Amino acid sequence: MFAILLLGVCVSVSAQGQIQTEISIKTLLHDMVDRDKIARFPSTNFRLKQHSSYNRNSVEVEAPKMKPTGWFDNKDNNTSDKDANFIRVEKNSKGEQEWVLMDHQAPGALVRTWMPFRSKNTPDTDIIIRIYIDGATEPTIEGNMLQLFNGTGLIPFPFAHKSIRSAVSFFPIPYAKSCKITTTAPAFFYQFTFREYNAATKIKSFTMSDFNSAKKKIQQVGEALLHPKSSMSTSHFDFKKVLVPNEAHGMALPSGNAAIRELSVALDNYNDPEITRKVVLKIEFDGKETVWCPIGDFFGSGIGLNPVSGWNTSVSELGFMTSRWVMPYQESAKISILNLSDAPVSVNVNASVGTWKWEDDSMYFNAAWRGEYPVATRPYSDWNYITLKGKGVYVGDALTVMNPTKVWWGEGDEKIWVDNEAFPSIFGTGTEDYYAYSWGGVSTDFYEHPFHAQPMSNKYNKLNRKTEEGERNTMGYSTETRTRALDVMPFETALKLDMEVWSWEDCDMGYGVGVYWYSTLETTSNANKNIKEVQNVPPLPKDF
Repeated sequence: MFAILLLGVCVSVSAQGQIQTEISIKTLLHDMVDRDKIARFPSTNFRLKQHSSYNRNSVEVEAPKMKPTGWFDNKDNNTSDKDANFIRVEKNSKGEQEWVLMDHQAPGALVRTWMPFRSKNTPDTDIIIRIYIDGATEPTIEGNMLQLFNGTGLIPFPFAHKSIRSAVSFFPIPYAKSCKITTTAPAFFYQFTFREYNAATKIKSFTMSDFNSAKKKIQQVGEALLHPKSSMSTSHFDFKKVLVPNEAHGMALPSGNAAIRELSVALDNYNDPEITRKVVLKIEFDGKETVWCPIGDFFGSGIGLNPVSGWNTSVSELGFMTSRWVMPYQESAKISILNLSDAPVSVNVNASVGTWKWEDDSMYFNAAWRGEYPVATRPYSDWNYITLKGKGVYVGDALTVMNPTKVWWGEGDEKIWVDNEAFPSIFGTGTEDYYAYSWGGVSTDFYEHPFHAQPMSNKYNKLNRKTEEGERNTMGYSTETRTRALDVMPFETALKLDMEVWSWEDCDMGYGVGVYWYSTLETTSNANKNIKEVQNVPPLPKDF
């Protein structure tokens, strides 16, 4: 392997003659907003992994085919000297004691951090966080544990921002050999999500000099995230149709290599909130249906019209639901709408189509839905979002739950197995943490960010904001969305994503999730087109 310089970008050439760009702050920032790249399997393959404060009791296996001891233990934080939900305690080169939260000994890139407030009403801390890169004895990055990641410190908004009672960052921090993260006191909760690359991957490690030289690129990408646009399209197609109950209507797109660049669906009215669950989007690519999902779950609105704006999907106050996922195909594509409600529905569908060069790394876009009601909260259980067999990249999901009680429902942790690993390489700390906020019991309010949002919670959405801070009522529908950019999850043979059903009360909940991934046509999933469950919309409690 040898290195060359092209247009100021360092690249390496493998023995097979493949050009591999050196990974850096700038290349990762570029990839963050490259809509076409997400539809191709990564040329520089990696696996997404996570170090978090998950309960360490989850690792001891009691017996074959049984859940590990403490699998549903909920003590995922550090609040006393008895807690040890971190890697270790050590002394640094100055003799100061530090708590090690992440220690990754391989080439990689930090792509997501989540740190909650220690007190639900106090957005500050005196804890210092330090990031040591490539074995250095002095930190490359150091700062206040919350300010560093809430958009008020080194990392600017929108890469870092203050979510609901959390500091969240998506800014990429690449490293060639290793990354260690420590704090000067035990961190309450934490999640550090990172890419692990192959040993031969060329990476330009993060330096403050490179960070400062990338400021123009940072500003450009930040503006793109806040004002999302679809990638270039050349043709536009639409249909408007009144669909009677159980009727479907479709529209074929031009044949040959192409890609859907933008897709918009609007209904004539949303007076019945259940309509966004009972109208289903279907898309076929090259003769195979890869998209079958209720529109509310596909576009992130949940049950009812809940306006929200994100990088990949948006819902307007006027009822236009828009997707900017790139959806390539080789020969043919067809978009259809299915009305599973008991009344006629007027639908308006618009698609923008652009060019695409189909190559070996090209993948098809997939979206599926799973719903279930009732779902018992006792005994505790794992609820499967999706199980995939084959090769692809997982890129997001939108969860809608119906909670029949006032108490908090989302203590459950995400568990993600990639390529049939024995233990999940991503083991989280709570449903709200996965969707990038915290203190869920009091965080029933609308929020949005390019990569995650809470479009509806309890009775609050973008048009009806919460005003009473102390209110803890989490009854009713809640919708949480997360779409991925640098934190996409490639898989070669399999991927399984479970979310714990963990409520503070013994009750029956309703679950429904839209999931999105890219894959080959040979990749299979356990998703099915469950018409009966689509029509089984979880009812709101009588005293709601």
